[in-house]
Amino acid sequence: MPGRVEGKVAFVTGAARGQGRSHALRLAEEGADIIAVDIAGQIDSVPYKMSTPEDLAQTVKAVEALDRRIVATQADVRDYGALKGALDAGVAELGRLDIVCANAGIFSFTTGELDEQAWRDMIDVNLTGVWHTTKAAVPHLIEGGRGGSMILTSSTAGLKGFPNFAHYVSAKHGVVGLMRTLALELAPHLIRVNSVHPTSVNTDMIQNDATYRLFAPDLENPTGEQVAPRFGEMNALPINWVEPVDISNAVLFLASDEARYITGVTLPVDAGFMVK
Repeated sequence: MPGRVEGKVAFVTGAARGQGRSHALRLAEEGADIIAVDIAGQIDSVPYKMSTPEDLAQTVKAVEALDRRIVATQADVRDYGALKGALDAGVAELGRLDIVCANAGIFSFTTGELDEQAWRDMIDVNLTGVWHTTKAAVPHLIEGGRGGSMILTSSTAGLKGFPNFAHYVSAKHGVVGLMRTLALELAPHLIRVNSVHPTSVNTDMIQNDATYRLFAPDLENPTGEQVAPRFGEMNALPINWVEPVDISNAVLFLASDEARYITGVTLPVDAGFMVK
């Protein structure tokens, strides 16, 4: 029985670990070949350890273990030339492009005055980086003449406000505006554009000391075990956070022909966060 995206090629940003790696693997499990990029390096304003070249290499090994092809490049989504070059090289090697997962993102916060550099880094990665991804991909999708699916990663913070990270909320709201505009512009080409909106996901972006301190300022050295219930309080379902594969399953659905007439949709994968 063929996979749900058998024979297609997916472009995944932020693919070295976390949600990006999960998306790449889930799509590969269902038959897609992968073009993967990741900064695989640190941004100074980000308060946790970011991905490494070794992480990206592990994604490559995991996709190849599924007997799928992968072209992986270390590239920063803030650098349009590098991102476009990586995608163009991947399409040249794999022959086509069908699915775009604009997933790369960072998180930071402040309990005081928001730092100028933190604002710029957040907007540059989480919004401009998504735009760069779509800008690089659209010509390939149109030229292919087969339509396609673009899935932009936003957040529950793209649908409502949160204190202490205005820059993140602003960027993620901006992703929704970009998605809705592209859905209209690309509809004549049968290219669908949607966004996914996770609640807290069990990745390194959440599981780190800096984020623990944000959610438990009353504790001196909070642990993940101590902080977990505070994440759970945000969700209607009795869970603390969702797993990366839960988001990947939504991405897979939107990428597949099962969603062939779904476009312009903001899809929460939020354990009921938005209904509380």
